[in-house]
Amino acid sequence: MNAYVLVFFGGGLGSVLRYALGRLIPVTFASSPFPTAILLVNVVASFVLGAIVSWVIGRSAGEEARLLIGVGFCGGLSTFSSFSNDTVLLAQNGRLGAALLNIGLNVILCLVASAAGLWFGQKL
Repeated sequence: MNAYVLVFFGGGLGSVLRYALGRLIPVTFASSPFPTAILLVNVVASFVLGAIVSWVIGRSAGEEARLLIGVGFCGGLSTFSSFSNDTVLLAQNGRLGAALLNIGLNVILCLVASAAGLWFGQKL
């Protein structure tokens, strides 16, 4: 299948899932607005991408899976721009602690999730 078509369909599915999770997950954390949904989708996408990258290494059919799931789906699901925007808005609204917490949680949890995904993908 054409690479662009794979990325297109994967990205569409990831974007729809991100939107759905954003509607389902409460946006409150400790009784104050916190971008919990964006944090969750970024962590999930990091895990899935790590697993896909690890799994496709050495497999001939892996390139299509990497494009569909890794580039398309994970690219549509995760969102660095929303994370960045939410962090700046938290800081501008005088919530520097929440902004720093958002940065720390996104970086640390996404790195851990990516490492776990890489490990998991090797076991498949």
